[in-house]
Amino acid sequence: MIEVVASMARGPVFWAGEVLECLITFTNPISHLSTSASSEMLAWASAQIHCQFHASESRVALPTQGTKQDVQAESDTVLIPSRDSYSEVVPTDGPPSFRGQAVKYVYKLTIGCQRVNSPIKLLRVPFRVLVLHGMPEPPFPQDEEVAPSNPFLEEEEGSRRDTRPLERALDMLMITTSRRCPYMFNITNVRGKVAKFCIFKTVYRLGEDIIGTFTFSEGDIPCLQYSVSLQSEEEVQEQYQRRPGQAVSVTAHVRHLESCLHTASSHFSLPVPLNVTPGFTTDIVTLRWRLHFEFVTAREPVEAPVVLQNQSEVTVWTGAEHVEVDTFSWDLPIKVLPTNPTPASYVSQFTGTNSINI
Repeated sequence: MIEVVASMARGPVFWAGEVLECLITFTNPISHLSTSASSEMLAWASAQIHCQFHASESRVALPTQGTKQDVQAESDTVLIPSRDSYSEVVPTDGPPSFRGQAVKYVYKLTIGCQRVNSPIKLLRVPFRVLVLHGMPEPPFPQDEEVAPSNPFLEEEEGSRRDTRPLERALDMLMITTSRRCPYMFNITNVRGKVAKFCIFKTVYRLGEDIIGTFTFSEGDIPCLQYSVSLQSEEEVQEQYQRRPGQAVSVTAHVRHLESCLHTASSHFSLPVPLNVTPGFTTDIVTLRWRLHFEFVTAREPVEAPVVLQNQSEVTVWTGAEHVEVDTFSWDLPIKVLPTNPTPASYVSQFTGTNSINI
């Protein structure tokens, strides 16, 4: 028997274009009483990156080749067992890891091996891929360096602008998501102004908090309650839709609900989960992000409780038992981008390690 153990030491989350390194060990667990005749021989072993594509038959109409495909790395991915490790660049032209209602993209490192005179066995190690879409290309603007520099060290040849592409992409990601500019919106319905809403940016990384504020004192219509949800929209491209005019699949990830009658101002904070998929587009599907707002407003003015300045007795104010209300909603598109793979690895459902006996 030979035990095969595969371990991704850095974690199970990678950027597209990043080098994936996996330590693969082959062990023959024989006891001290065993003889050389009981040793085992490894015939061959190989490793390859696969991206498995699955489509929902009820939502996606694919060509006749089927609903399951593999996207493999283009370069040579043969494992040399004597080197004990496997190294390969995650393809840059593939989709991100995604489990949606219409499609799924699942990445696995597949290790095939065979013991002499034994059947072939496969060891699969699932991992997650983050893809950085829509980012501007280097070189960087002169006034937007974000990484610290050491004045006591000599500049390396080509300076910082010639560093590895993934480092430049991480810098540009930090720049893009760090920009702040207040966006003001007047929230109104058919009866008048309800509130003023302020948000300081619309581009976020995984793990960031989305913070917004409401000013109800500037409104004319009483607002009884509001809710904010972070939602993703999964839309199948028109040529692959199972039915004409097929509805977009909407998934809510985080929600904030608050009662706000007689409140001058309020705010909310929604964390962007580290385990969700940033926005992306492929030939088959597009994933977008938005903030979904719902408001409950009163049709008539609601009087606030009045407390006299010199009142000595304790009074209890009771809200109205019946209030005629209106409800309406509003969607604000936002962008969700990837983050550094290291913190994303902490909450990953994958361990980056697997083993098999052959």
